[in-house]
Amino acid sequence: MLVGTPTFVSFILERGEPGQLDSLRLIVVGAEKCPPTVRERCAKLAPQAKLLEGYGITECSPVVAVNPPDNNRPGSLGQPLPGVEVRVTDVDTGQPLPTGERGMLEVSGPTVFPGYIGFDGPAPFREEGGKRWYVSGDLVRQDTEGFLWFEGRLKRFLKAGGEMISLPALEEPFVRLYPPTEDGPRVAVEGVETEQGRRIVLFTTEPINLREANARLLEEGFHGVMRLDEVRQVEKVPVLGTGKTDYKVLRQQILEQLRTPAAAS
Repeated sequence: MLVGTPTFVSFILERGEPGQLDSLRLIVVGAEKCPPTVRERCAKLAPQAKLLEGYGITECSPVVAVNPPDNNRPGSLGQPLPGVEVRVTDVDTGQPLPTGERGMLEVSGPTVFPGYIGFDGPAPFREEGGKRWYVSGDLVRQDTEGFLWFEGRLKRFLKAGGEMISLPALEEPFVRLYPPTEDGPRVAVEGVETEQGRRIVLFTTEPINLREANARLLEEGFHGVMRLDEVRQVEKVPVLGTGKTDYKVLRQQILEQLRTPAAAS
């Protein structure tokens, strides 16, 4: 068995040679979306292995759901582990939503932690019906068979014109156009909400301008508020130790630019 993020697993698969990974039977990935390239390399270099996606949170010890080997749904987060309860609630009201609707993922069960040590902020739980539900901050939908499908982090959404704008959805077409390499991601989309409005920026190492970028979004079916406000060329997209894009750094760069006199004018 091999367990890791798609980024780390891709590094292993890139360096593997035919025959070296024949003993693998399961490859389990999580923490980020698994790109098609990882699945293709897995099929080529580890032909006996099944690649399964899962979902976890540190506060939930840490696995919440995973695809079962005998009922794998590529692209989904899988089904909750035995003994782990999940529900999907309305972001504004906290009320449970019908099957298939997007909302906040909440988790209850023996794997959920009791709270943060020495933390004075608001509790990350919702108490209801004699149960304590951990509010994950992740948006999902759950199908009729209990499989969870990731819809994005709540903090990766902006509101504009009364609509919820998914930053990962805007990023996806450019990830397909410029997939990550061994040097890391080549594109990332981040945005902020201010009193003056929203600012959504495509950070990229590739030669594409704002008009071309928004034209691509139109081709993908995005309209209205689902567009970019700026394309910023960078030498390298910042990453965390896990290899994932460091959106916190990108967000800070946008805010710093908005604070300058030139940006304000």
